[in-house]
Amino acid sequence: MKIKYFLIACFSITAFSHFSVSAQVNGSNPDDGYQKLPQLSQGLHGYISMNMPQQKEGFGYGVSFYVNAWPLLEKPLSNFQIGLPGTWVVPDNRGFEDPLCPIGTYGRDNWPQRGPSYRDVFQTIEGSLGFWGSTQFGSTTAKYRMNGTANCYSGEISSPGWGFGQTKPLAKDAMGMAQLSNHLIIPPDGITFVKGTSGELMGNAWMALPIVVAQPKKDGKAASGDESWTCFLNASNFKGPIAFYIPGIWSKIADNYPTAEGRTLDTREGVVGAGAIEINSVPRFEATDKNGVVYSKIPRLQFPVDKDGITTLMQDATLYSKNAIFGPLQSFFNDGGVIPNRFPVDASFVPQCSTDKTTYDQGPNSTPIQGIDSYFQETMLGKSSYGLKWKKEVKNGLAFFPEYFKEEGNKMVAITASEVPDDINLKTQNFNPARTGRTYKSLSNEGNVYQTPGPKSQTFKATLTDGSIVTYQWYKFIDQPALQSLNLSSADKETIQKRVEKIHASWTSDKTYMAAPTKGKLVTLDKAIIVKPPKGMEVGYVPIVIQQEAGK
Repeated sequence: MKIKYFLIACFSITAFSHFSVSAQVNGSNPDDGYQKLPQLSQGLHGYISMNMPQQKEGFGYGVSFYVNAWPLLEKPLSNFQIGLPGTWVVPDNRGFEDPLCPIGTYGRDNWPQRGPSYRDVFQTIEGSLGFWGSTQFGSTTAKYRMNGTANCYSGEISSPGWGFGQTKPLAKDAMGMAQLSNHLIIPPDGITFVKGTSGELMGNAWMALPIVVAQPKKDGKAASGDESWTCFLNASNFKGPIAFYIPGIWSKIADNYPTAEGRTLDTREGVVGAGAIEINSVPRFEATDKNGVVYSKIPRLQFPVDKDGITTLMQDATLYSKNAIFGPLQSFFNDGGVIPNRFPVDASFVPQCSTDKTTYDQGPNSTPIQGIDSYFQETMLGKSSYGLKWKKEVKNGLAFFPEYFKEEGNKMVAITASEVPDDINLKTQNFNPARTGRTYKSLSNEGNVYQTPGPKSQTFKATLTDGSIVTYQWYKFIDQPALQSLNLSSADKETIQKRVEKIHASWTSDKTYMAAPTKGKLVTLDKAIIVKPPKGMEVGYVPIVIQQEAGK
């Protein structure tokens, strides 16, 4: 069963799917008195978040920030899902109260509490570093996934070709993300980092760019705008845009539904939500002592700390106006001149954020958890930066979330391992390790969007730090699979192709776009996902992933 949690506040809590976990009864050894307990789900749920006041008018054309990348677990586990701070961008429909989600969409039919407008679940751009139950190739280090929904959660898009957590490729008309970078491949299981990553910062931005030409209303299809929301990364070995949402994927929901016309992310400014850790699917063990008191155990969660006992979660969150990149790039495409590179300070706004009250719960009845505030305190680290100030459990540069809890009345209370009775076998329990999953494989039959117009190169392979192997081919930008459902005119195709060629020629991966972090060291991306175009395809061609499989 799939359940979704949402948080609407300052920079986003990604709405990741929650997969229920049935109890798994394992064997025991009667000779040593040890008994393997059944592994349960719902070990921990909660948010550690940063809020922002109402967004300043006119600053809805982009958002950037830095987030901490680290191994939350010593080893990857199955049925484990925690999203680290990420983005949440929705179209600005504040004050609009008519139902944006049509009857028949998932949000309209299942979440009446989001009515009457459904604007918070209408369309979103999400994504973050994190660990997910749908990961097919487990990794100790967090991976980065883009994610979004254009149709009230009736479908989700996570990479050029695949939806969130789905190994089956998206249908032609459901593809909504285009590959833009000609120097970085985007694995559907998530972007990987070098081994040993712990505490470095990844720069992430979503900026509205005028890449795809606006389309008029025709043949029963709603008009689409010219805002191509584009993901930028800032790492030590790669900087620049990697992919964008195709404007037509947003306007599609308005086909035959006039209420949504002009209300979608291709035509409106974005409103940015919250910065938060979403603690979602965490396994647990339970045991009862001779007095009937229940104890529980969750995996050991670790956090990197600096010399002052601080874990930075998100920092330097910044909003941008149309004059930052959209306007100057539009002028460059129309009139020539110098292409804009840096996100300018004079077109940016740094919001005054604040920490949010954090609550946690456990078990099928959402039993409240108390005592975690004795381990750390959420704290602001600047106007738009936040993290954790640790009070105890700091060892060798790492701090640890409590593993054990004890039932006291109608709540669970965090305790230390020494407070758990030895005779209930709780401390000896080990959680199920992650297992290699299914292969992501694109369509190979003749006539599909991967074959028509088709690639312009042979296949290439890259072995990632998560042990998986990615296969990719080079396509002319305008011929890539995700753009084939747009039915663009020849003139529009030529215009878009020329725009991308100008971007490739000018926006190289060694330039600076986002401002550097105010403190901290940049993360390093997995060197295997950084690629070089084949000879003759240096400009105007992009690498498209066609498969991701387990390594040999």
